[in-house]
Amino acid sequence: MKKLTASLLVLVLSSSVAVANAQQKKNDSATQTKEIEGVVVTALGVKREKKALGYSSQEVKADKLFGGTTNTGNVASQLSGKVAGLNVNTNSNFGGSTNLVIRGVKSLQGSNPLIVIDGSPVNNTSTSSGNANGGFDLGNALADINQEDIESVNVLKGAAASALYGERGLNGVIVITTKNGKGKEDGSWGVTLSSSVQAGFVDKSTFPTYQTRYGAGYDPSFYSGTGAGGISNVNFGEDASWGPEYDPNKLVYAWDSYDPTSPNYGKATPWVAAKNGPLSFFDTPMSFVNSIALSKGHKGFNFNLTYDNNMSNGLLPNSNLRKNTLSTKINYDFTPKLHATVYSTLTVQGTIGRTETGYNDNIVTGFRQWWQTNVDLVALQNSYNNNINNPIQANNYGNVTWNRVSAAKGIPAFWNNPYFQRYNNYESDDRTRIFTYAQLTYDVDSHINITGKFTYDNTNLLFERRLAVGSYPQAFGISQKNVGSGYDRYDLTRREINYDLFANYKYDLLPWLNISGIVGGTIRRNNASSIEASTEGGLIKPGLYSLDNSLRPELNPIENVSTVQTNSWYATASFDFNKIFYLDGTFRRDVSSTLPKQNNKYNYGSISGSLILSELLKSQNSIVNFWKVRGNYAEVGGTADPYQLAPQYFTAGSFGGQIGIYKPQTVLSNPGLKPQRSKEFEFGTEVHFLKDRITLDAAYYNTKTSNQIITPNISSASGQLAAAINAGQINNKGVEVHLGITPIKTQDFSWDVDANWAKNTSKVVSLEDGLKVYPLVSLVGATVVASVGNPWGDIYGTDYVYLNGQKVVDPTTGLYLKEDNKVIGNTQPKWTGGLRNTFRYKNISLSFLIDVRHGGDIFSSDLYYGLATGLYPETAVDGYRTNGVVLQGVNPNGQVNTTQAQVNVSEFNQNPNDSYNYAPDKRFVYDGSFVKLREASITYSLPKKLIASTFMTEAKISLVGRNLWIIHKNLPYADPESTQMGGLYSYGSSVGSLPTTRELGINVTFKF
Repeated sequence: MKKLTASLLVLVLSSSVAVANAQQKKNDSATQTKEIEGVVVTALGVKREKKALGYSSQEVKADKLFGGTTNTGNVASQLSGKVAGLNVNTNSNFGGSTNLVIRGVKSLQGSNPLIVIDGSPVNNTSTSSGNANGGFDLGNALADINQEDIESVNVLKGAAASALYGERGLNGVIVITTKNGKGKEDGSWGVTLSSSVQAGFVDKSTFPTYQTRYGAGYDPSFYSGTGAGGISNVNFGEDASWGPEYDPNKLVYAWDSYDPTSPNYGKATPWVAAKNGPLSFFDTPMSFVNSIALSKGHKGFNFNLTYDNNMSNGLLPNSNLRKNTLSTKINYDFTPKLHATVYSTLTVQGTIGRTETGYNDNIVTGFRQWWQTNVDLVALQNSYNNNINNPIQANNYGNVTWNRVSAAKGIPAFWNNPYFQRYNNYESDDRTRIFTYAQLTYDVDSHINITGKFTYDNTNLLFERRLAVGSYPQAFGISQKNVGSGYDRYDLTRREINYDLFANYKYDLLPWLNISGIVGGTIRRNNASSIEASTEGGLIKPGLYSLDNSLRPELNPIENVSTVQTNSWYATASFDFNKIFYLDGTFRRDVSSTLPKQNNKYNYGSISGSLILSELLKSQNSIVNFWKVRGNYAEVGGTADPYQLAPQYFTAGSFGGQIGIYKPQTVLSNPGLKPQRSKEFEFGTEVHFLKDRITLDAAYYNTKTSNQIITPNISSASGQLAAAINAGQINNKGVEVHLGITPIKTQDFSWDVDANWAKNTSKVVSLEDGLKVYPLVSLVGATVVASVGNPWGDIYGTDYVYLNGQKVVDPTTGLYLKEDNKVIGNTQPKWTGGLRNTFRYKNISLSFLIDVRHGGDIFSSDLYYGLATGLYPETAVDGYRTNGVVLQGVNPNGQVNTTQAQVNVSEFNQNPNDSYNYAPDKRFVYDGSFVKLREASITYSLPKKLIASTFMTEAKISLVGRNLWIIHKNLPYADPESTQMGGLYSYGSSVGSLPTTRELGINVTFKF
């Protein structure tokens, strides 16, 4: 893969330089371009010339962001491969989260960049319930932004670029600029109608291929008794396929032989693999997105109104999402000096049947880890449909499972009927989001204007879980006791309010010296409140999901309320020396309510400069038309989460019904917490060749983040389980490269190449004194940690014992020796890249994007269990289950191992190479590299002369695709990109994830 990538890059570069140079000599019209880099939106919504910036930023216009792909419903996922240094982790959960990381993980708790719309910060919190063992991914808030509103996205990568946003800019900033209204040239209303339909098709390389040689059980016999006529029962009480070999001449009683509604009731059927495996369980995901935009504009006024409707269904049965977004933006000049802007967006979304994540109660976990290859999904569906309306006869309320306890007992041994689970144990969530800002700007004179701004961001969420009567008992509700039915609801409100007042100034101090900048302040208030309540002990009446339907008295609800305030003031100064040298400085002071008074005030700033070498080295014959070098140094502070300074107490019932009983929090508070600190320096250059036919932007950065606030485990004898402390330093350094090439550009034909490449290296320099390893996320079978001296995101688990690089085998048992608590992988990629090609011929354009991640390990919980339970083809080759195994390696004395492995029959007769009972965790760590055809599109725009006599001003149709081809990957049977949820759960874990879908769609846009 490395040679192929290098060869392609050399070929594109060499041919591009040759062709572009030849075209330049011909003086074709394409070379008549401006030398100015352009204007970009930076901190606080301020527009600046890009050449004046002393730090790295990368802008993606809306057409490049959305034009070549299907509508994912989440702006974040559509940034994949388009920005150097931005790592995008997208999972396959229906309506799930997308995790963004700029320039590596800087905090032990993970690093999410700040999202800003028109200078106003936006909450992008990922919401999830549960943990690695199970839960639901409710998505991140960036999904509420309507892509039809977006003009461009500018990624501010470093600390100098984001210093003005305070502690929230520590992990970088993604600045979104929304569209202003623009009507027709005659001043009348402009109307844009857009409609798209898209469908998803399972990429079979990301789902298990099942062996079809062996069926249910854990040994080669039928050990679940016999039915009529002495015919054997299938081992339906097990959830593995390490059982008897298939034989079409042998008749057996399967699970459906005991279902009165099945055509096989009372009948023995041939012992064969299922005709309809789990792939037949999945639906075809469809999405219908329709939008209308009205706009009008003239001097002093413009108006834009957009309505967007998204109706989607997921891969799993009974999953659908309905989202409606209404947004408006108004710019109005009250006077030539007084200007107003109002933007508001309302999102109303209802979702049913999100994907279960993690290990427990996840249907896809069963398909990947605990399954019988003899079970037919169509038969399960028919049994569910036949029994759901006749629960008395079934005596299990429709839950006719393949995994019954015994012939006489039809309740689940471990797993529900998957159709019963999807249609009865579904979750639902309803979210209403309002984001609004209003600002007034007054031009004092030609040098100063003053802006006042108010921003309001509010989210209300209702999340409900149902566990139907007849289900396999599971931990549920507040008590987390095992019950066979229940109802749980979670109400959440998040609110953020920002008050901004700042002045922009600009003066010409001398004919060759200009100064400009901002002075201002911000008051930010964040409120969060949640309440969770559930039934206890099950439901009284089946099918009635209400807290009043609790079988036993309900426990007290769990309530959480927090209010956080940060007061800030800031100042910037930018010096322009004759358009050749630019020098910027920023200063900010924050006062945080979540830190103690003695430490809650912290200052930080930045200094940056850029030198336009091309102005100093001007030459009429130079192939370099623009050349800038830049550098900066910046510091950013960081605050704590609420309620870490003083003890908290929670109600724990009452004594005698009169005296309250309270319990303390599990995390020991710390009244001496200090703010976090991040320091970064960066150097870079930007070069434009051949009248901008070739552009190169490269940067090197080095970041140190210290005084991190973490909660390591402490002795439970203290009364708490962990403690909040300042500890730890993480260093990140790396290189980013963005290359743009236009090899060919004529009047009718053009070819554009856009390439991004980034490499980040991190190191956990220190933790608390004496602490060498800090657990981050517990996986099913391993743990993701931060360990001193290593990159962030190590995977910890058991490893082989090695002697001179060879695995050591115990000469007594013939099994591998294992060492506990070893580093067996790391979740961080070695480098990432993206390559987009765009071809245009007259009214037709073709584009495709290759997205690459090299490195970054994955621990596969699916193969950890699935190989041991005999699901995969590797377990069904000749001799794998029947022959003795001599493991490759050496004995402790260095001699080649010759001892046959001894397995414990009571722990299943598994192959010791691949069994989690015998092999170390290292066996199940895979390289998470991938090369994907991420996007592809063909667009045809109707010629202007064809629609000139109609009421349309523009019309185009596009055929678009996303995730069309995984060109290369090393993780078998799964997509290495498809992780569990957002945040820390998006790193290094493959457990029960849905298969990836290849998405195809048609977009039609008309403008009137």
